[in-house]
Amino acid sequence: MKSLFEEMGGTYTLGADGMYYPDLALPEEEPHYGKYGRMRLRHLKEHRKVLYNTLLLDGELIKHLNELDDTANQRMELLTLQMKEQQGVNEALKARDQMAWVGEIQTFGFAGKSQL
Repeated sequence: MKSLFEEMGGTYTLGADGMYYPDLALPEEEPHYGKYGRMRLRHLKEHRKVLYNTLLLDGELIKHLNELDDTANQRMELLTLQMKEQQGVNEALKARDQMAWVGEIQTFGFAGKSQL
């Protein structure tokens, strides 16, 4: 008679102590998600517990969070560039009036980053 684990495709390995241990593997993808991935993780844990457990048990959680964080960051960069263009925050403003440019750029949350 097979166990549920074996019916789902799982295997066991005989250990040195005579006990059988399930062959489990961690997901290969390393987490690199940031703010938006952490926000999604918190949302899944608090409001979508079934989806969270499914992703976790299938080994897809880290991949899901990494992809979501990457997509959200790309969208934020695009939106920020579009807002800067609409408001005239560009290199011409920087050459004409650096202090005004710094003031405008800070409204986009770039203070202390490479855009300054």
